[in-house]
Amino acid sequence: MSDKVRILFLGTPEFAVPTLRALLDDERFEVVAVVTQPDRPAGRGNKLHPPPTKVLAEEHAVAIFQPESLSKSPEMVEELKNLEPDYVVMVAFGQILRKAMLELPKKGVINIHASLLPKYRGAAPINWSIINGDAVTGITTMFTEAGVDTGPMLLKHEVAIGPETNAEELAKELSSVGAKLLLETILQLESGELKPQAQNHEEATLAPMMNKELGKIEWSQTASSIHNLVRGLYPWPGTFTSFRDGQLKIIRTKCGESESSAQAPGTVSTEAGKVYVACGAEGRERLELLEVQPANRGRIAAKDWANGVHLQAADVLGR
Repeated sequence: MSDKVRILFLGTPEFAVPTLRALLDDERFEVVAVVTQPDRPAGRGNKLHPPPTKVLAEEHAVAIFQPESLSKSPEMVEELKNLEPDYVVMVAFGQILRKAMLELPKKGVINIHASLLPKYRGAAPINWSIINGDAVTGITTMFTEAGVDTGPMLLKHEVAIGPETNAEELAKELSSVGAKLLLETILQLESGELKPQAQNHEEATLAPMMNKELGKIEWSQTASSIHNLVRGLYPWPGTFTSFRDGQLKIIRTKCGESESSAQAPGTVSTEAGKVYVACGAEGRERLELLEVQPANRGRIAAKDWANGVHLQAADVLGR
């Protein structure tokens, strides 16, 4: 490549930062602008906080655009078109692109998707891969078209999911993998050695958005399925159960040995300094609680929580 490849970058959260940084640091590319979500209120005092991609773009003196909706900002789309990007690169942008944006770059819109497509199309592939107990996931680079994650695939890279890995940890690993794969994708497209491959739509599965209701634990489920739910919904929206008259968030767990005797699902007990909850339809399985968060308090080791509340034989979570 004699000239730099011109990139218009669309991305918002921390997950998008490694890719943007990789493009900014590589002399073969020129990031002509960054489009991200508007600053949002967060934390104490609800002060406005910039998206992580905006912070990085400011450090590199890159032009920044923050539309509430690109589809409702035709003047901005026209301004972006005047930048004459070769590619639009999209990573966790948070908005669906309409025809004007899809047709804006000379060579296409490339999206980094955190699954091995066509599995887990949609907003939350990382969460659902863990919730479903998958041992492997990955990154797919793809050309974006009008459908949701239905476009032609470019490159894939598999990533193993450890039995204790949570969604936050997996997202961090996948974001790093995605950054490298994106550079490789563009370079192979530029050299002509990479040909897009259509997805098999019959093999597609969906990964819909998360909501807080998903986090309510049913202790009659198996210990492994609850453990996967806890991992998959961390840090947001998180998992919770009721305890006495309040709510208890479950932060970290570990599958324990099964019991020969049945207990009511949700029965919580301590043994040798460890905290267990009876799970499964018959309450024969056990889930070890490692870290919890009582209402209006910070996170705490489960054993310290159990000591503090003076657990009783009648205590059942989720009752």
